[in-house]
Amino acid sequence: MSQLQTKTGPASQHPKKQKKAEKPAEYVEGLAKGLAIIECFDAGHREMTLSEVARRVNISPAAARRSLLTLMSLGYVGQSDKRFHLRPKVMALGTAYYLSAQIEELLQPDLRRVVELFGDACSVGTRDNQHVIYIAHVSVQRARRASAMVGARYPAYATSLGRVLLSGLSDAALDDYLAEADLQPLTGKTVTDREQLREIVIETRKNGYATAVDQLDYGVTALAVPIRGQGNEIIAALNTSGYTGMVSPEQLVSERLVEMQRTASAITAAIARYPALAASIRF
Repeated sequence: MSQLQTKTGPASQHPKKQKKAEKPAEYVEGLAKGLAIIECFDAGHREMTLSEVARRVNISPAAARRSLLTLMSLGYVGQSDKRFHLRPKVMALGTAYYLSAQIEELLQPDLRRVVELFGDACSVGTRDNQHVIYIAHVSVQRARRASAMVGARYPAYATSLGRVLLSGLSDAALDDYLAEADLQPLTGKTVTDREQLREIVIETRKNGYATAVDQLDYGVTALAVPIRGQGNEIIAALNTSGYTGMVSPEQLVSERLVEMQRTASAITAAIARYPALAASIRF
């Protein structure tokens, strides 16, 4: 089974404070703080002091301490001297989703077939607020690039998957995203101008696919297409990639688009037969 990761990818920043959704009456603040603490660890924050955790999650040191001690007692967090770190048990949370959603049975065969046809890598991702989270991935080799493993989480604006997912938003929802997103340059080519990004998303909506070149990391050229729900809404995206310099976005479109659309349709049909997976990836 693919390696599972519950942290944000190395290229992503801790999310800018977003517009708060209305909380249900039964909302449990303590649970929310505990989960936020787990999520605040990433490749750039492997170990943190109590005060660093509190700042990352934007809670008081006293609240951070209570949550950390609880997570330690449950086996999700460890401590070395005055620094806290995640423990392997955290991976069980991702594994639970992977198994219950039947990712291996439903998505991996199609991704393997795409990789056998074209090489390099193929992924399925869905939107998690301002980010894309990878729920399935197959790769023939690893390179010096952002790691696209299952559970990896990257800014939506900087990926082909994200551009497709953003194209499924209403105009009002896209306006909200662009107003709130923290558009950081991850490479020298990353599009961070809000109006330019809006034009890219609108073009993606018109074309039914998105390409990206060196947006998240240097050396990655990718093509993505939508995976749709029963109401024709975009619920996920499928991508294929190649090495910048060896393949152009125009080549990806001319050589792979038809097969990618066919594969996305097959995945759409498979998801429709399993309501639990369909429900789990809606955003």
